[in-house]
Amino acid sequence: MKKEDALRYHRYPVPGKIDVVSSKACVTQQDLSLAYTPGVAEPCREIHADPSAVYDYTVKGNLVAVITDGTAVLGLGDIGPMAGKPVMEGKALLFKRFAKINAFDIEIDEKDPVEFVKIVRSLEPTFGGINLEDISSPRCFEIEESLKKIMNIPVFHDDQHGTAVICAAGVLNGLEIAGKKPGDCKVVICGAGAAGVSIAKHLINCGFNNDNIFCFDKDGVLFKGRKETVSPYHSFLFRDTAARTLYDLMDGADVFIGVSVKGLVKEEMLGKMAKDPVIFPMANPDPEVAYETVMKVRPDAMAGTGRTDYPNQVNNVLGFPAIFRGALDIRATSITEKMKMAATVALMKVAKMPVMKSVLDVYGLESLEFGRNYLIPKPFDPRVLVEVAIGVAKAGMDEGVNRISIDIDEYRSKLEKEFLNG
Repeated sequence: MKKEDALRYHRYPVPGKIDVVSSKACVTQQDLSLAYTPGVAEPCREIHADPSAVYDYTVKGNLVAVITDGTAVLGLGDIGPMAGKPVMEGKALLFKRFAKINAFDIEIDEKDPVEFVKIVRSLEPTFGGINLEDISSPRCFEIEESLKKIMNIPVFHDDQHGTAVICAAGVLNGLEIAGKKPGDCKVVICGAGAAGVSIAKHLINCGFNNDNIFCFDKDGVLFKGRKETVSPYHSFLFRDTAARTLYDLMDGADVFIGVSVKGLVKEEMLGKMAKDPVIFPMANPDPEVAYETVMKVRPDAMAGTGRTDYPNQVNNVLGFPAIFRGALDIRATSITEKMKMAATVALMKVAKMPVMKSVLDVYGLESLEFGRNYLIPKPFDPRVLVEVAIGVAKAGMDEGVNRISIDIDEYRSKLEKEFLNG
């Protein structure tokens, strides 16, 4: 990809990547009287009498806010809310493309977590869900935690949970191929930011042993008694270990997950890992260790990155559109741990299905089947939306965070008609 191509894409034929399109006709005087005055007063009265009617008469139930402060944008860092806007517009585009969810990007010029929370909280009447994006750690933990307590719509920090949901699906499928049980495996996570912390928590929920998960950050191994501290949100990651380097940690590791910076993992570290390791260096655009290096040193490995041009891409578009689709369709008040777990299980399931010809055509492939080079579904597989949304909706109803109940069989038929056969 060339810089000029990217700039041209964003500038022409009109600047930006999103637009507002009316869902109702407005071409006659009658249309105008219904869309605005005097007709608009009628739904206003209905909603005033019954606030839940807002889901019947407005777009709220299918509208998500993509919100950032621009402090941790992709691999660009703290570039500010305005420079982060192209990313947020892109996220809105993906919501629409992959889940038919309307999304507005909102860039907030406020770094104080308390004030940021107040601003986002005030938006609840407008949106059916909040997708937090590219907010620096550890502020992101405080912000999401505070908003989840005071808002009655789903709040989801995708850098944390989307990455965790998808990464876990690939890791679990890899371990299944290797014949290993999650609870017996040693995991090394390189990077203790938003994604690293959430991945560790999600893996524990997936059956991994907390004591077997080790973390390494910019100051070294997270060991008990370390002088350098991070935040209270990292306390569960400190281990009673003699390891002080990443080289030490990699000894006998079954799983390596990288959410840090390029080049941290050396060939000799890979050689110390256990047989049939799962290796996911996901720093973007350049991983902690090159995919080619992994395959050269550890041909027995199951490897994935965050890049499109290698197998087993951990791409967040596999998560957030479908997760929100399922949550919005039951008018959920939150996205729970069990809903995230259901999303992981659904992704594992789709990877084991025969790959559709339409998906093979998109990627120019003759064939593709579940195995070492295909642990995670492709983003353009429409069954991802169907299976993840169903799993999330069902889990949400089981936990009682739904405002409405839906028949799962009817829901499946609706989604398949709209996304598979539409």
